[in-house]
Amino acid sequence: MVRSIVSDFGGLDVCIANAGLYPTTSKPLWEIDAERWDSTMDSNLGVTVSTARAFLGHAAEVGRGSIVLIGSTAGIHGESGHADYAAAKGAITSGLLMSLKNDVSQIGGVRVNAVAPGWTVTPKKVEQGVDEGLVERATATMALKKLATPEDVASAVVMLASDEISGHITGQVIEVAGGMEGRLIP
Repeated sequence: MVRSIVSDFGGLDVCIANAGLYPTTSKPLWEIDAERWDSTMDSNLGVTVSTARAFLGHAAEVGRGSIVLIGSTAGIHGESGHADYAAAKGAITSGLLMSLKNDVSQIGGVRVNAVAPGWTVTPKKVEQGVDEGLVERATATMALKKLATPEDVASAVVMLASDEISGHITGQVIEVAGGMEGRLIP
């Protein structure tokens, strides 16, 4: 796919590795079967690795580029009932990010960063119905007292992708979570 994009558009400078599958049911780790675990890991971490591999191969050839990995605050703070998702996203924003940053240091001119969105109100979530009680409990611990929007997340991605704005930033994770601390008020 990368070669096709380069051929069709004359180049490729930025990649956003945005993959995500969030299991719909909450289960403690001991109730998560191997099938769900593997599916969640592959759909989040596996797809991100494949995307990064393809883009960074091209970036190594041309000696420049910026990739932004999409993680989650679940990968930083953990998430009850979703250890599979938290583990996959944690691998993205920690071990994978830092390994890629170190790998591309041999190239020079290639940057690797990540965005970790917190609770974000998307059109799909609005369509499915928002639990206002849960939102109140979640925002009670947030400094900004509101959930993120897709535009909030996109702004952070654009900032990190831009060589003009973030040309000397690599190996960093930006949390877009309104100051969320990863806990709920009971």
